Amino acid sequence: MKTADSLPQPAAYAAAHAESLADPAAFWAAQARALHWFTEPTQVLSTDENGFYRWFRGGQLNTCYLCLDYHVAHGRAGQVALIQDSPVTHTVRRFTYGELLELTARFAGGLRELGVEKGDRVLIYMPNLPEAVVAMLACARLGAVHSVVFGGFAPHELAVRIDDAQPKVIICASGGIEIDRIIPYKPLVDAAMEQAAFKPAHVVVLQREAIAHAVHARMQPGRDVDYQRLLEAAPVACVPVDATDPLYILYTSGTTGKPKGVVRDHGGHAVALKYSMSAVYGVQPGETFWAASDIGWAVGHSYIVYGPLLHGCTSVLYEGKPVRTPDAGAFWRVIQEHEVRVLFTAPTAIRAIKKEDPEAHLLRNYTLSSLRHLFLAGERCDPATLDWARQHLGVPVVDHWWQTESGWPMLATLVGLADMPAPRAGSAGHPVPGYDVQILDEAGLPVLVGTTGLVAVRLPLPPGCLPTLWHDDERFRQSYLSTFPGYYLSGDGGYCDADGYVYIMGRVDDVINVAGHRLSTGEMEELLAAHPAVAECAVLGIADELRGQRPIGLVVLKDGQTIGEAQLETELVQCIREQIGAVAYFRQALVVKRLPKTRSGKILRKTLRQLADGEDFVVPSTIDDPLILDEIRARLRSRGIGLAFERQAGLLPTNTA
Repeated sequence: MKTADSLPQPAAYAAAHAESLADPAAFWAAQARALHWFTEPTQVLSTDENGFYRWFRGGQLNTCYLCLDYHVAHGRAGQVALIQDSPVTHTVRRFTYGELLELTARFAGGLRELGVEKGDRVLIYMPNLPEAVVAMLACARLGAVHSVVFGGFAPHELAVRIDDAQPKVIICASGGIEIDRIIPYKPLVDAAMEQAAFKPAHVVVLQREAIAHAVHARMQPGRDVDYQRLLEAAPVACVPVDATDPLYILYTSGTTGKPKGVVRDHGGHAVALKYSMSAVYGVQPGETFWAASDIGWAVGHSYIVYGPLLHGCTSVLYEGKPVRTPDAGAFWRVIQEHEVRVLFTAPTAIRAIKKEDPEAHLLRNYTLSSLRHLFLAGERCDPATLDWARQHLGVPVVDHWWQTESGWPMLATLVGLADMPAPRAGSAGHPVPGYDVQILDEAGLPVLVGTTGLVAVRLPLPPGCLPTLWHDDERFRQSYLSTFPGYYLSGDGGYCDADGYVYIMGRVDDVINVAGHRLSTGEMEELLAAHPAVAECAVLGIADELRGQRPIGLVVLKDGQTIGEAQLETELVQCIREQIGAVAYFRQALVVKRLPKTRSGKILRKTLRQLADGEDFVVPSTIDDPLILDEIRARLRSRGIGLAFERQAGLLPTNTA
């Protein structure tokens, strides 16, 4: 196949989207020609023994080769591939494609000396560091399957992932840095290893010099290995892998509390991300792209590491916050200093900046002439936040929607294609080529324009989306494919207006989105219910102006309990922090007399959430005692809950179902 960096893309959105649905195999075969294949695919689109769709069967390639070796061989050895910008350590480091290749090839050699081979799993528990990117790429180089776990997760969550992935090696840093504290990572890993039934053979530890005064990881002889030792190994070449082989596992919260291991394959992943860099984000090879996220999340995988490097861009790896590192001008400094063309961040970040610098005074200290677009995703962006960013930055602000499961955008304004309708506040845009997005009612039938329904995608999903869950085909089928045969069920609700703009309204199950972190309220309920004073409970994801959503707990005490509400709340908050982590942002637990239920005993969680958010709702006919809602409304208001943020922001359609 041809291997040019800049093969022509479809010129017009409407034509590209129509072609991608009419003949998916032909459309994606054309996009696949932008990559270098060791062996060309024999079947662009096929199904496996489970009836699941697979892309580029018979093809062989290597994602690390496409990210590094290919560019070095084609004139980009001296171009900066990765910029580490760490305001928390006052560090900026730059790595050219040639330097990143050398580090990755040697680290891959070190992993091989520890026994890591094609198909083995490696778990990575690190902050936003170049060493973490090297570890990810080194796994891809060997054909090993990496699983990156966000550094804010507690030992229990880490242990669950260890037992599910069964990694041969864990790679961790000695610690991570927050605004006001240093978090020792290695003790968390040691605690997780104690809890996990599966015991990895080795733990590779990066001793961070920047925080050596506060944290120096204790090493266990015979098991723990210094990160730098692996870089002393001889470099190794890329291992050819099948396009359908797994590249990584990324765990996302499930409604049962057990995380789901989303699998990403080499071939479809590379084709989709390469296409998205030009078509969705409108960037060219050589330009600087910044995804202000964490490598532990899907955004970090797709658009800090793989997408920019596949496309020959310079990627910014940021270890800091949008505010207080050192101030609300931090993002603007990074854009100016590194000549960022496209910034991709979460609405939460813009809200935090807006909260601390509402008139954008700090923006005046910087020149953002390089910036072409701001993309927002992670949770729904309210129009007020989008308008603020557009007004002060003076560039198009594009809200778009995708999921861990999709791995790349499903709805967007594709700035790289012609005839694309302009962004519209409150909407995530139009379906990206390859996605046949439908709004369905509970019977699986299309709803009327403007009516809220369930967001689904007609099969086949395009390349880059999950082909299944890690070692759990049945859960994949039940979670995503069984509700509406022939469709992938996103789990989100939304509606489409008369002009084809799609609006995503939020989750329809108990997985909530806290500042881009998908967390299970069901798992939180299990933890609260384990408290000896708690008889039953419900955890709600309520609207939060800064984070999109945040959890609150409603608890019913056991008879005879005399514990004070303040003490109970403190203990429950600490429990969630220890078992899930601070990322959950669980701060409030309210004692109530009863929970509203159906006559069959089901807690009316959706009604409770609507009540807390100040939304209009119809009292379910199945409720056993409607007066309970009045009692809980008063209880919520006594704690300052009920800002009706979503309605104030204009996010609700006028015609809801």
